[in-house]
Amino acid sequence: MFWVGEFRVHLINDAVAQMDAGGVFGLVPRALWSTMMPHDDNNRVPMAYHALLIQTPDKNILVDVGYGEIPDKQMLNWFIDRSSGGVTGALGRLGIDRHDIHLVIDTHLHGDHAGGNIMHDAAGQLVPTYPNAEYVVQRREYHDATHPNERTRATYLEDNYVPLIESGHMRLLDGDTELLPGVRGVVTPGHTPGHMSVIIENGGQALMFVCDLASYAIHFERLGWMTAYDVEPLVTLETKRIWQAWALKTNALLVFPHDTRRPMGRFSLDEKGRGVITPVPEPYA
Repeated sequence: MFWVGEFRVHLINDAVAQMDAGGVFGLVPRALWSTMMPHDDNNRVPMAYHALLIQTPDKNILVDVGYGEIPDKQMLNWFIDRSSGGVTGALGRLGIDRHDIHLVIDTHLHGDHAGGNIMHDAAGQLVPTYPNAEYVVQRREYHDATHPNERTRATYLEDNYVPLIESGHMRLLDGDTELLPGVRGVVTPGHTPGHMSVIIENGGQALMFVCDLASYAIHFERLGWMTAYDVEPLVTLETKRIWQAWALKTNALLVFPHDTRRPMGRFSLDEKGRGVITPVPEPYA
């Protein structure tokens, strides 16, 4: 647990999976990335699945919700380790019930970030995992998720979000939005056109949940490095350029969604003007 002004923040890891490095590093040659990230004999690298719990004086806010209910086949294929109990397990350790969440911020609607929006009840019906929360996502992201193409349809599952619109739990945002005083969602396109990052600003401090604008810290350090999953990689590059400058100006704490080695850090420039993320250690909730 750490503080951003008067806001208490908890780093949560839903799971760790072993993913093909070709997806994680895209066009970056193995000779470059392999010196920085451990990999197995099958060219797989570890990916965490981070969420944040933000506690303001009167609200509990979740930023992303992890995979949710993972089919056994997927657990085996991706070597997913959820021994920590996932997002809801972390909340339980903090003494927070899923009914105690007031706001869920979906940065985007890919299954590894939004699968935990929905659960099956005792009767097998789909219900909101956080029934007392308002869910928010960008309208453009919701449109793309409900109108996928051959490139994107494997990453979206309508059961993770359409029921929330039908039940009135989900609100669609149109661009940058102050969600609560000191908490705002900002559109950071590239990974998807409607991808959103989350910023906390309170008490003269700043934090950015970068999400898949930069899956690993190295993706934020190096403008030309991005995943093969990015729908608009050149847009990702220019978006990162904007937020690198912001991170330098604010000395914000940055949270990366999938990095097992540097989940959090601060951005600076070295003596040659190259971007560097200095890790900030933080235990998981």
